[in-house]
Amino acid sequence: MHHPLLYLFFSFFSFFFFFFLPTTSSPSPELIQACKSSRFPDSCSQRLSSALPSLPPSPSASTIILSVFKSSLHDIPTAISITHSILANSPAASNLSSAAHNCLEVLPYSFRRLSAASNLSSADARYWAAAAQQYLSGCSSTLQAAKTSAFIAELANRTSDGLAMLATLQRYGTNMTLWAPAQTERDGYWGPPTSSESYDGRRGVPKEMAVNLTVCGEGDGCDHRTVQEAVDDAPANVTGEWFVIRIGEGVYDEIVRVPFEKTNLVFWGDGMGRTVITGNLSVGMPGISTYSSATVAVAGDGFMARDVTIRNTAGPESHQAVAFRSTADHTVLDTVEISGHQDTLYPHSLRQFYRSCVISGTVDFIFGNAAAVFEDCLLLILPRQLNPTGIETDTITAHGRSDPAQPTGFVFRRCVVNGSAEYWTGYTGNPAVHRVYLGRPWKEYSRTVFVESYLEGIVRPEGWTDWVRDFGLSTLYYGEYGSAGPGANVGSRVTWSDQIPAVHVGVYSVDNFIQGDRWIPQVDL
Repeated sequence: MHHPLLYLFFSFFSFFFFFFLPTTSSPSPELIQACKSSRFPDSCSQRLSSALPSLPPSPSASTIILSVFKSSLHDIPTAISITHSILANSPAASNLSSAAHNCLEVLPYSFRRLSAASNLSSADARYWAAAAQQYLSGCSSTLQAAKTSAFIAELANRTSDGLAMLATLQRYGTNMTLWAPAQTERDGYWGPPTSSESYDGRRGVPKEMAVNLTVCGEGDGCDHRTVQEAVDDAPANVTGEWFVIRIGEGVYDEIVRVPFEKTNLVFWGDGMGRTVITGNLSVGMPGISTYSSATVAVAGDGFMARDVTIRNTAGPESHQAVAFRSTADHTVLDTVEISGHQDTLYPHSLRQFYRSCVISGTVDFIFGNAAAVFEDCLLLILPRQLNPTGIETDTITAHGRSDPAQPTGFVFRRCVVNGSAEYWTGYTGNPAVHRVYLGRPWKEYSRTVFVESYLEGIVRPEGWTDWVRDFGLSTLYYGEYGSAGPGANVGSRVTWSDQIPAVHVGVYSVDNFIQGDRWIPQVDL
């Protein structure tokens, strides 16, 4: 016989469960259709049906995408709060505390970029949404040791769903019955060129600009003695013009940070090797991560530099040690020397352009997940050891695209791959132990192409190498077009690389790949 109090208890519990606890509604037909753009459509529709309980009946494609972004924007402050808690409960100078520090910098960037991505038809929206998703995904990965990071992982996946929908909308339009997961060159899809740009070398940093502040090491007759002082003195949120900091000849031993609000800032030096900004931070130091090791790091959009050298002097035994990092959109470096060993140059995210630069290093010395074009640059291999006893492998690039909807990649146009004099000395003495590769896949959808570049004989016939066994080899895109020089052994390349069809090579122009005609200044030759 049932006890009457027990019956009342279960009656009350059932009423509470069905009327007060949150429930997950079944996804609408429109949401299921929109999620066909995702690599994981079932988890996408389940995830978004929970995250978007207030979608109107029969929502349009744009309404769904904007609702996903609005949902993510609502939850990013919570992700920041969770990260503060992770930092507070992590041992000082630990990997987890370093990751939390980095995430407390980039998670607000996610909010700002996603907030700006409301014009779904513009190329800008996809780059900004991709950057927001990249920051969230990166934090999900680096904070996964913390038990409270599951919220950030779900948020990253949700934002990835929105990014996939945006990429599909821009390809197929609003008819969601046509939608399918984002494709890459590996699937045979290059996308139509948006410009008929022909190369003329006329994009870069102007040689003559009005100067706003001056820096010189001795301080005589200049506004400041350090570069950072000048950055701090520059106004915030400059638009429509440049704010030029003229940096005199000398060696500036300092760590420089250009924050998000310092936009359209220009560093103008006296020449490579004459104006030198140098540091030596590396991951071998307590509390220093690869991200935070940069000698110069830029977050403000529209940053430009010319006629300077930026160095990280930490040796090859120090492992990751960045000279220059940019998380900013519309970054331009012209006639800049960027020198280091492992992880020298970190084009972290968004759109970047490097012209007539000298970039030197050893392992993965150009890495990151930006959409970056390098024109007329010298890529210089340095020795890791003068007399190696075993195989010494050097990789130029390690691109980090983790999602096929991210419009990112590295493009090298008319660049030269060579070794330093010291490298050649070791190579000619024992070429069998020296191995140079154009790149390896840091992330699953890594993308790197070389167009009409000159490759010295130090480049291995295989051209490219793996990261770990077969990771990414079926999803990356590594291509060449018109390679020349003794290292251009295209017939011996690995089977998972490609020779770019001539009909598609225009996709990798400055104007097509990073919309350079809209933001990179025209310059005289």
